[in-house]
Amino acid sequence: MSRARFRVIGVLSAVGLLGGAIVAAQPAAAGETKARHVLLICVDGLHESDLPWYVKTHDGSALAKLVHKGVDFTNASTPFPSDSFPGIVAQVTGGNPSSTGILYDDSWNSALLPFGTTSCAGVKPGTEVQYFEAADLNPDLLSAGDTGVNPAGLPGNVLTMTGNATSLLDSSQLPVDPVTCKPVYPHQYIKVNTVFEVARAAGLRTAWSDKHAAYEVLNGPSGKGVQDLFTPEINSKAPFGFADWTKNNDLTQQYDSYKVRSVVNEINGFDHSGTKKVGTPAIFGMNFQTVSTAQKLPRSQAIGPNGPYGPFMTGGYMADGVTPGPLLQRALDYINSNVGLFQSALKEQNLDRSTTIILSAKHGQSPMNPAQLVRIDDGAIIDALNAAWHTYAGTDKDLVAFAINDDGWLMWTTDRSEAATTWAKNFLLNHSGTGNNINGATVSYSSSGLKSIYSGAAAAAFMHMPAGDSRVPDLIGVAKLGTVFTGGKGKIAEHGGDNLPDRHVALVVSGGEIDRGDIVSKSVATTQIAPTILDLLGLNPNDLKAVNIEHTQVLPLND
Repeated sequence: MSRARFRVIGVLSAVGLLGGAIVAAQPAAAGETKARHVLLICVDGLHESDLPWYVKTHDGSALAKLVHKGVDFTNASTPFPSDSFPGIVAQVTGGNPSSTGILYDDSWNSALLPFGTTSCAGVKPGTEVQYFEAADLNPDLLSAGDTGVNPAGLPGNVLTMTGNATSLLDSSQLPVDPVTCKPVYPHQYIKVNTVFEVARAAGLRTAWSDKHAAYEVLNGPSGKGVQDLFTPEINSKAPFGFADWTKNNDLTQQYDSYKVRSVVNEINGFDHSGTKKVGTPAIFGMNFQTVSTAQKLPRSQAIGPNGPYGPFMTGGYMADGVTPGPLLQRALDYINSNVGLFQSALKEQNLDRSTTIILSAKHGQSPMNPAQLVRIDDGAIIDALNAAWHTYAGTDKDLVAFAINDDGWLMWTTDRSEAATTWAKNFLLNHSGTGNNINGATVSYSSSGLKSIYSGAAAAAFMHMPAGDSRVPDLIGVAKLGTVFTGGKGKIAEHGGDNLPDRHVALVVSGGEIDRGDIVSKSVATTQIAPTILDLLGLNPNDLKAVNIEHTQVLPLND
């Protein structure tokens, strides 16, 4: 996933917020097992409105059957910030960033030492925490650098990748603990346990497939939660000269199809490679990227044996801001066909009555209405902010230590005082300039494209985190609806922010003993997926630390 990242004094920036249900989880009655397996399907970018549109226009489809036989939660929200990393962590822990400590896949920590540090004495703390492709052994390869996979055979033999994603991380690219002087792996960074760990403690098998090796964060603090973690690198170099698999929607589908194959192999009782008989996991699933790139790409061509061909298909939504455009409609068809593939595979293995499917999204995407799009070069804003700070503070040291801005603004500063962060807030509120719209025409923006800004202690309070916490941003900006921070014209939507399209996502629980078409309109959160998974399996939701911290409720499946 491309995004605006800024390194100053060796640092980058990230954001993290929260929001979620605060009601005690109720464990299943002793001995009550509602399902033997839970298949979790995360479709990045899948808005709540996408699902009823598809069901209405594709009666009899796999997605329609899933909804008609399940419980459809029409008012579900993913955490803020609406990034993939905290999004999936929420679904498997029951917690928001305030309890999990996971704010973004690329963030800043003022207490850790810079990656690559080997001699820690006297090293000043403060570093980027880069839990994305940069942490791979080889981010250019789909295998993430797995030495057991022949690069010449990729992508055809990518399923032979290891299920031990931790081994695919380059320790020299990880932040360093000043006490131990050792690198901090993602599973060591997360503060709470996961459903995978609870399942393992109960003697159950677990598996998952996602887009970076850094998703070994899902292992939880034990480092052992996911027995089979398949993580082909989505931002590796793709065929036909594309920078990565997200730059063309056909290639994204090809990439997702490797993970689909891994899930089918697991349904059939094998490991992700399909070579070792291990039994179908109790908790397993995957993340789809196809809808996300169809929402973000302005246009994309079909890919054949010789590369791109034919007319371009337009990405995003139609002018009404609800109806998917041609590329997105095709992406939804792709998701539908693979949900149907999973359903058929489960039925063939006689697992359809013992498997509950949960369909949701890590995040949405904003804007949906193309007329609202305003693309803004945040790099130019940060340059202007630093230049003004030099004059104001009489220093040549930049104020911005790290910032990550997709369609929200998360910034860490070298001076964390209230005076400095308030100054930065006022600068951004008074900064104006020009960006470009859906047609590439120049448009003006004010207040740096932000509708509200929180700084210092207020930013920490917004995150429900202690002021001065080593992970909390010093400044958080909520973007105006339509703002996308990018230096060019290569995308028409983004996520990470706090607007409705960013966070209002689809959520359906179906299959197994759930065989009815119910609609629940009450407000729920995707954090509630985690305790629900355990409850469905007859395990205790309160075995999750975040559930106890936030009092996260099991989804109301019987309302």
